[in-house]
Amino acid sequence: MSRHRIEITLLVNSVERRLTLDPRTTLLDALRDHLGLTGAKKGCDRGECGACTVLADGRAIYSCLTLAVMQEGQELTTIEGLSDGESLHPVQAAFVEHDALQCGFCTPGQVLSAVACLAEGRAATDAQIREWMSGNLCRCSAYPQIVAAVRAAAGRGP
Repeated sequence: MSRHRIEITLLVNSVERRLTLDPRTTLLDALRDHLGLTGAKKGCDRGECGACTVLADGRAIYSCLTLAVMQEGQELTTIEGLSDGESLHPVQAAFVEHDALQCGFCTPGQVLSAVACLAEGRAATDAQIREWMSGNLCRCSAYPQIVAAVRAAAGRGP
């Protein structure tokens, strides 16, 4: 392992965080191991499951596939920064209301992907929701409830 380390500043959940890291550190490892933000999960570590999804300037990205240093200057949002204090984000509330979680492992990534889906205007139909959310796997198969939650958060009924 390289002994070379670099200093970076990440803007995570509206807070500037200074880190000294190996330049090969993934954003996921920086968040979990260096900042203690464990909401993003390490599932496959290959960009196949979506459990590590976070928002970078509002876009959903797999934090396991990007280096932390590449995210300097981006506004990063993790599940820990999505709610407003004790008030859940509308997507989080919809996931609870529609029982769109079971074991909870994939839920942070699912919620952040759903936020990006809505921001991109990709929730006009259930087919659009399913397509957008297809990059996030759920071991428990809560897919119908996830689609219902995104539909509700989009204001398209139950």
